Amino acid sequence: MAIAHIVVLLAALLTLLFLPCVVAAALCADERVVRRLLTREGRRELRALRRLDRALRSDDPVPSLVVADVPSIEQIAYDLRRLDVQRRSDLIRQSEKWRAAVLRAYDQRLCLACRCLGLSEHLEPLEGMDRELERLRVESELQAAGLALR
Repeated sequence: MAIAHIVVLLAALLTLLFLPCVVAAALCADERVVRRLLTREGRRELRALRRLDRALRSDDPVPSLVVADVPSIEQIAYDLRRLDVQRRSDLIRQSEKWRAAVLRAYDQRLCLACRCLGLSEHLEPLEGMDRELERLRVESELQAAGLALR
């Protein structure tokens, strides 16, 4: 019987000791969130959330994603991978016309993917080495946006 009283008293004492700590932690939880936001990583997250909030508050009409002429982003990614394999194959070196056609189709799909994802590209007015460099830049932008090109 004495052991039962000791256990009950110990449980009551521990409850009295830890209950205020639990209540204080619950009430001060928002302070911990603010302190987290004061770190470098927290500030980055806060800026990203503010940008998202501004974008969602925009009164501009949302452009329709369903357009009959535009293929899905999955189809565009598939076409880009297929054309990239053709672009890097030995067959393209045999015919200049074939090479030009494959590169033109690849560039058109790059432009289409950029439009779908809202990225900027300047492939059309460029030629030669400038176009190659812009193609590399656009490919890296698309990969950074999550599109698997290879």
